[in-house]
Amino acid sequence: MSDRWALALAACAAGGAVMARGVPLWLGLGAVAMALALRRPALLCLGAAVLASALGARSWEGLRPPAPGRVSGVATLVTDPVAVEGALRVEVRLGGRRVEAWARGPAAGRLRPRLAGQRVEMAGRLSAVPERRRASLASRHVAARLTVHHVGAGSDGGPLAHVANGVRRTLLRGASSLPDDDRALFAGLVLGDDRDQDVGTVDDFRATGLSHLLAVSGQNVAFVLALALPLLRLLGLRGRFLAALAVLVLFGVLTRWEPSVLRAEAMAAVSLLASTMGRPVSTIRVLALAVTGLLLVDPLLVRSVGFLLSCGACAGIATLAGPLSRHLPLPLAVTLAAQVGVAPLLAPVFGGVPLASVPANLLAAPAAGAVMMWGLAAGLPAGLLGDPWASILHVPTELLVTWVAAVARLGADLPLGQMRTPHLLALAVSVVFAVVLPRLRLPALVVGAAACAWVTVVARPVSGGGAQSVAHGADLWRQGGASVLVVDRPRARALLSGLRRAGVRHIDVVAVRSPGRSAGPALAPVLDRHPARVVLTPATATPGSTVTVGGLRVDVVSVRPRLDVRVNPVGRE
Repeated sequence: MSDRWALALAACAAGGAVMARGVPLWLGLGAVAMALALRRPALLCLGAAVLASALGARSWEGLRPPAPGRVSGVATLVTDPVAVEGALRVEVRLGGRRVEAWARGPAAGRLRPRLAGQRVEMAGRLSAVPERRRASLASRHVAARLTVHHVGAGSDGGPLAHVANGVRRTLLRGASSLPDDDRALFAGLVLGDDRDQDVGTVDDFRATGLSHLLAVSGQNVAFVLALALPLLRLLGLRGRFLAALAVLVLFGVLTRWEPSVLRAEAMAAVSLLASTMGRPVSTIRVLALAVTGLLLVDPLLVRSVGFLLSCGACAGIATLAGPLSRHLPLPLAVTLAAQVGVAPLLAPVFGGVPLASVPANLLAAPAAGAVMMWGLAAGLPAGLLGDPWASILHVPTELLVTWVAAVARLGADLPLGQMRTPHLLALAVSVVFAVVLPRLRLPALVVGAAACAWVTVVARPVSGGGAQSVAHGADLWRQGGASVLVVDRPRARALLSGLRRAGVRHIDVVAVRSPGRSAGPALAPVLDRHPARVVLTPATATPGSTVTVGGLRVDVVSVRPRLDVRVNPVGRE
């Protein structure tokens, strides 16, 4: 099969998974079997589309919301528990169904030290997930929510989970000498574990296009195989292949089988198989075959943003890095190729492509790669030996992690902004003009003027009046260089992300309608990034008072039972 047919096969599988129609399963299986027997790639593509569609329909059928009621039993943890706004969230498999479990109080305390793969007795009330979260949870096969009332005895789970969790604990124990923030970044860079990362740091990585460093990807898989290579070389050809697959499976369990891990490990498995059979294939064909296989196993992956970003970055590198490297240094060529690959998804989903992403990746990616390699090679001895050896072994780790964090913070502070969908469309059309129109022998000046005019018209920001919603329950007013933010039950991560997408560099007034106990911790990282001149709460505001900043006036109407303010341009009653 050629590269083009492999790409067509992956596209057909993706299309079928998106359509998800209830066609007979035997029809797809028959078409695939006939195509393989007759060696007809076109028929194989058709069969893959039908098969993915049938399997996708079955997957969606299994996501019907359950009947509300009390349930109990032994649950297997699918993810590691993570603290979210005073509660503990974890995905578990209970009674043949994958559910999102939420625990508070004593139940959360007993569940907190558990890890993915372990089993625990659990009881609570089952219900459908909230409507606003159904789409995002569907790609993870979650359609139910469990409000946990009781957590009982537990066990370590299967032997593979026991080994993986032991390795994980050893790595993190060895990094205990690092400062808290550095240890959290170490866990993200090596294991893809972002549970303990500061929300401000997470936003810095997003603002500079470095979030992919905190998700396990092909680079991590390549490093793991490289570390295992001396042992693999001691085996025969088939033994080496089976041992490499075992390493991949263990690493997948260790990193919790996130979508980017699935893509990377599927590609590694295809490459290992091709190499063992003596039939080397191109990177783009390996990607296409891996994507096809994964979508047939789990059609809902086609709706996973992490999976699509991982595939887009890999496709960009596979197709563009080579041509670009003829004119640019290889690291820059790879970085640009990856950014081009993810741009079509970053712009509509996350608001744009950070302009700081290219220089930030050039500065941070080599250091992050060194952390991945050294973190695995020295992390296990550090965890086994303990201090003082652990502190000595992790001196390079601390220096490298500090450098990566500094690049992210500095890049986030730069006023470079983002390339949004109109800018990307304008850039794409400009490239077409530059490539196609000169072939028509039009003067270069005319081509450049037309491209610049088109960019100016399309990419020009559209200004609107009134309040702008930057997050759920958070509205922003801007006028005459002044900015006022009014929030209700603030959530730090959503606020930082929304303010970044809105291009906010500073905030003059923050008004908190209903502070609650979590308002202080939630606002702290926001105010750290955007120090406010005035913070109004029901406890600090006075009814009838007015705050004027720039072209905006904030009138305090009342403070009980919650803060009520009116924001208007100066001069408007």
